[in-house]
Amino acid sequence: MTVETSRYADFESLQKQAVALRREGLSLRQIRDHLKVYNNDLLHRLVKGEPPPEWTKRPNAKDDLRARARELRLQGWTYDQIQAELGCSKSSISLWVRDLPKPEPRYTPEEQRALMREGLAQRHLARRDEYEAAREAAKAEIREMTDKELLIAGVALYWAEGAKSKPYSRRERVVFINSDPRVILTFLAWLQLLDVAEERISFRLMIHESADVRGTEQYWADLVGVGIDQLKRTTLKKHNPLTTRKNTGETYRGCLVVDVAKSAELYHQIEGWWNGIVAQAKTRLR
Repeated sequence: MTVETSRYADFESLQKQAVALRREGLSLRQIRDHLKVYNNDLLHRLVKGEPPPEWTKRPNAKDDLRARARELRLQGWTYDQIQAELGCSKSSISLWVRDLPKPEPRYTPEEQRALMREGLAQRHLARRDEYEAAREAAKAEIREMTDKELLIAGVALYWAEGAKSKPYSRRERVVFINSDPRVILTFLAWLQLLDVAEERISFRLMIHESADVRGTEQYWADLVGVGIDQLKRTTLKKHNPLTTRKNTGETYRGCLVVDVAKSAELYHQIEGWWNGIVAQAKTRLR
């Protein structure tokens, strides 16, 4: 017998023994120890084609998820719903249920749109409550305001919303225009801080001619604490029918113009204060 034939006979003998042991339910490690075959490649060749016994198989952690995913899919659940329920990826779900028929839509297109609108409305309500809570918390942070804090707030407010002199149009006069009553009241408190006499302050309404002019004049007069007859002549804006205005309805009250007479010196002070704020702000830039 040649060496090659002897080797083949040895392999054939080992293979028969290995297969027999495999069919008896032994694991690869048990077969290795029994036959004293410590070469893994040779060991796998000896039992090639023989399935491992059930007890040696590792349980798949996803087997239960897969079964549940298939069950839910058969009940008509969407991928999104299954993902939310089981916490697994859509790609895994797709592999597990791709052989199952696609479920019929649970809702008509109209019902789906209605559900979407309802969901959006609920989210908007939740956000509105969150934003209101955030506003109240922020409001609570602004407690008693010092004179200096009001001074700085007023200067920034004026430089953002007030009339400013331009090189091509010198208007060294304090004129403030705004539609927000809260802004107007803050500006008046700032003028009071600066000891601007009331007789130097005048008010004028600017509003579209299609609005309730008389009612709006009364609104602003009450707000700033003057008689309606003390307002200067209202400036009416002509309505252009070719444009679509959004500032309409009961909440539209035009803009109030606050004009301070003999205010050239005050205007230059405001500009100086603003330049000081800007200079200090620049030092804080990183």
